[in-house]
Amino acid sequence: MADRANHVIRKITPGGVVTTLAGKAGVSGSADGAGSAARFNAPRGIAIDSGGTLYVSDWSNHTIRKITSAGVVTTFAGLAGNAGSTDGTGSTARFNGPQGIALDSSGNVYVSASNAIRKITSGGAVTTLAGSSGISGFADGTGSAARFNFLDGIAVDSGGNLYVADRGNHVIRKVAPGGVVTTFAGSAGVSGSLDGTGSAARFYNPQGISVDGSGNLFVTDSSNSTIRKITSAGVVTTMAGLAGSADSTDGTGFAARFSAANGIAVDGSGNIFVADEGNHTIRKITSGGVVTTLAGLAGGAGSADDTGSAARFNAPVGMAMDSGGNIYVADRGNHVIRKITSAGEVTTLAGLSGTWGTTNGTGSGARFSSPYGVAVDSSGNLFVTDSSNHTIRKITSAGVVTTIAGLAGSIGYADGAGSSARFFYPDGVAVDNSGNIYVADTYSHTIRKITSDGVVTTLAGLGGNPGSTDGTGAAARFNYPTGVAVDNAGNVYVADRDNHVIRKITSGGVVTTIAGLAGSSGAADGTGPAARFNSPSGIAIDSGGNIFVADTYNYMVRKITPAGLVTTVVGKAGDFGNYTDFLPASLGSCRGLVIREGRIFISSENAIFYSTGP
Repeated sequence: MADRANHVIRKITPGGVVTTLAGKAGVSGSADGAGSAARFNAPRGIAIDSGGTLYVSDWSNHTIRKITSAGVVTTFAGLAGNAGSTDGTGSTARFNGPQGIALDSSGNVYVSASNAIRKITSGGAVTTLAGSSGISGFADGTGSAARFNFLDGIAVDSGGNLYVADRGNHVIRKVAPGGVVTTFAGSAGVSGSLDGTGSAARFYNPQGISVDGSGNLFVTDSSNSTIRKITSAGVVTTMAGLAGSADSTDGTGFAARFSAANGIAVDGSGNIFVADEGNHTIRKITSGGVVTTLAGLAGGAGSADDTGSAARFNAPVGMAMDSGGNIYVADRGNHVIRKITSAGEVTTLAGLSGTWGTTNGTGSGARFSSPYGVAVDSSGNLFVTDSSNHTIRKITSAGVVTTIAGLAGSIGYADGAGSSARFFYPDGVAVDNSGNIYVADTYSHTIRKITSDGVVTTLAGLGGNPGSTDGTGAAARFNYPTGVAVDNAGNVYVADRDNHVIRKITSGGVVTTIAGLAGSSGAADGTGPAARFNSPSGIAIDSGGNIFVADTYNYMVRKITPAGLVTTVVGKAGDFGNYTDFLPASLGSCRGLVIREGRIFISSENAIFYSTGP
């Protein structure tokens, strides 16, 4: 397996014994050599031929490496540190962030890199089979006429057909030996988790892909946290995991849980092996759907109060910062609200870790159920979207928790005062200078407003009616909005997640789209509709009116200037993993954002990160 964050290649026996075959843990580089003398830089994909020789896509070195069964590492194609898309032989060829890799029965190597499929012969000659390097989009066609959007895993069947996880388009593509590209399963640009045949099926950022001897495909549907099976006839079913429920539980079928599953392989007996990246484990799935953990310990997640890296979170999402520089975090998986001082000391402000409920009370006497968003007003009061309770909660600076709107356990959509109002999995929350609260009522597809005395109205959108229409009030449409932020003038900004756009709502309820193109996911920087996002969630505004967006499944933080220019300030498109370094560094699935005095604070996976400025 390619242990990307450790920069090594590991070997796991059928009995679960793990050894390091090549590279040195924690030390990146590009050196060829034997065993621990070799160096890699964030290796991604791995494939093995019938003779036991490994081929590795060495992502950050922009090369393809070869490892003999004795552990001797050489560079097969590309030149370390030189990104590009040039076809050629050996070191004259160029790659840009190679990801998936596969071999056919003739010894040809296929690599997905920068929206193109590259072919490498056994002699090291590199050509482009399909797509055009650096150009994203969606188009079926032959060779360079085809378009892809963030290619990931790749597999080859016995007939020489390639299957590719076209992650940004949420589809599985098929590439015939002559370079003819068709869409095998899913609908381009439409994310979801539906089982079905061909275009009726839905995926959400598929990543890894493997094929068995009968032509069945197995896919890690990463953002759904599931493992999908596709027959040779294109029939898609969910084999293991439950869409939208990330965790580390072993079990059978829907009872099992995964977190950001990535690489996948299948053996001759029909057993499937999954690199469960978010859990830092290798999982095994039998042909009957029984999931066990083969190697590693699900880690990173926890609930410990402590300082800095000794503290533990479990799927932290929304964040807010008070005037004293304290950060408040909705620690969703632990069902609590955490406080982080400017010195990095983490404490639990309200709720009891690991215990969900609906109780109002003080401190650990209160209970939450999957809190998502958090906002703070000028008096130090917190407002929390208690998502699975479908309520909005208030926490005073003394830790006293009350419910200000909605009724715990009552799903719905209704305006009204206090407990007569209804919400449907609310997510982001923001508060303006007058004490009005704004809520992204995600599953109602609306933006709600709550006055200081608890009266709930709908600012924009129509309950239960998704869409992407700009307009005023109920004439506007949203598609699972998540993050919200409000500027000093009372304008509300919304991360409209499943439309992949950023919207603006004036105080009068007029909705416009300021960045991105509805229904078109991607990672392009640009102005207004030329920019692309992939399921944006958290959103924040700095004192200069710049908007910052947690672009969740691009693993990036984006900046939007008042003129609508979108740039990337943290993270790299398609590079999953929390690697702290000089900007842009790398992120996992980022959700929450706080901007204060030139620093960006980000919730990503099970940690809180910060940058020293955009």
